Amino acid sequence: MGMEIEKKFVPKDLPKDLTQYKHHKIEQAYLNTAPVVRIRKQDDEYYLTYKGGGMMAREEYNLPLNKESYEHLLKKADGNIITKTRYLIPINDGTLTAELDIFEGKFEGMELIEVEFSSVEQADAFQKPDWFGEDVTQNKKYHNSYLSRQ
Repeated sequence: MGMEIEKKFVPKDLPKDLTQYKHHKIEQAYLNTAPVVRIRKQDDEYYLTYKGGGMMAREEYNLPLNKESYEHLLKKADGNIITKTRYLIPINDGTLTAELDIFEGKFEGMELIEVEFSSVEQADAFQKPDWFGEDVTQNKKYHNSYLSRQ
């Protein structure tokens, strides 16, 4: 089990030419939201994730799934299936990565940035780039588990 430390932001601008960045097609759904039990398809890989409580720092545990298990569990998921493209954009001279999610389907038009940190101190000291807008880390409305129930 690892500790996930991340901050979330709403972008105020998007970097030019997103196609230059590595990206993933993601589909995810939730079997439970308290605690969070999520299934995710990322490109051709499948995972089941457990997340503990907390907003900025929380436990996270990933288990690999195969396609058949994923599709079986998807039928049991509650709420919305979330689909998005995630762009991996280097920031802070390449020491960190901004994960920019552009949502599709029901949440089309929504954009969210997540940045993962190796420590709470690093997260607290983070100076955001100009294209980042509001810090929404503490706002549960921007957690995908919340979106799944809307």
